[in-house]
Amino acid sequence: MNPIDILAKFYDQRSKALEILVEHGQQVAQKALRAAERVAYLKPDLDFIRKAAMLHDIGIGQTDCPGFGCQGKYPYICHGFLGRRLLDNIGLPEHGLVCERHVGVGISRADIKSFNLPLPERDMLPVSIEEQIICYADKFFSKNGNGQKQNGTKSIEHIVQSLRSYGQDKVARFQRWVEMFEA
Repeated sequence: MNPIDILAKFYDQRSKALEILVEHGQQVAQKALRAAERVAYLKPDLDFIRKAAMLHDIGIGQTDCPGFGCQGKYPYICHGFLGRRLLDNIGLPEHGLVCERHVGVGISRADIKSFNLPLPERDMLPVSIEEQIICYADKFFSKNGNGQKQNGTKSIEHIVQSLRSYGQDKVARFQRWVEMFEA
């Protein structure tokens, strides 16, 4: 399975969205594979990590994100569960879970209720080591919902600061990953 071929099924090959998805996916995949090396004793599936990292944002095409050339009907925060739906429909449910569970540092059912998020009411938290690694790596190269790509790699301090407004539990989860994947 070639992730770029899968992306090309859903995006015009000349589109800004596909260009962003491929570049961002490659950045996340490289960071994720380096993180996986640090926990080799857990035997993470490197091939899965590489492919799932390339596909984790596939759902952005269904969001209203003109900066990415996407004119869907959903808010950007929905791209995770929308990506899961796309990948489930083509027989890639494990990759779909990565899509759904990578947003933020994962989103709990309680978060969805308390923040009144336009998401299905269920836990969307990274569970497997591969999901955690990809979610972690993605934080360093995040884009925002206005279509703006961040230049360069974000610092750990910047990521921690951006997570604070969502709760100390989010900061703590990310800091556990820093300890695991940066040591």
